[in-house]
Amino acid sequence: MRKVRTGVLLSGSGSNLQALIDACRAPEFPAEISCVISNKETAYGLTRAEQAGIPAVFVSHKGKSREEFAAEIDDILTRYTIDMVCLAGFMRILSADFFTKWDNRMLNIHPALLPKFGGEGMYGHHVHEAVIAAGETESGASVHVVTAGCDEGPVVLQEKCPVLPEDTPDTLAARVLTIEHQLYPRALQEYVLRNSFLWKFI
Repeated sequence: MRKVRTGVLLSGSGSNLQALIDACRAPEFPAEISCVISNKETAYGLTRAEQAGIPAVFVSHKGKSREEFAAEIDDILTRYTIDMVCLAGFMRILSADFFTKWDNRMLNIHPALLPKFGGEGMYGHHVHEAVIAAGETESGASVHVVTAGCDEGPVVLQEKCPVLPEDTPDTLAARVLTIEHQLYPRALQEYVLRNSFLWKFI
């Protein structure tokens, strides 16, 4: 049986994409990255995909409604016969119809220990700034199932790291990112293996 065909949506450098690409090279890994889509034409993640021989597609969100943009993304995923989707620093919110179609077939990685420090506006350095401001002694990363509620879906895997007294948002971000690169491939592998319903799409 072939691997689960996975599409990755991103808006930036794609370091988590690279971690997934590297993991997918293992013959026993149950998923493969079959296309990468970005709403940013200059996103380095598109270059990473091209270097790995993976179709890389730019889709502008400008001048489009949320529904129009999501429908265009969905059309591309369908064209590449994608089974499931991984969000990896994708900075757009998609439509309700998109969430319905991809229900239980979409994962996201978040740089905090959900349900803490999730939701609207909690992305990138905003998360790490909030963690430090709250006096937290630990942070980490979470991979969760994507639902219509921002960062509200069930958590698949989490991993913790300490927040040090001398931490800045930059130093904490770097520590959490190291965890993300290890966590996302593990979470994708575990999610695919324990959810046999994914195979009905193959």
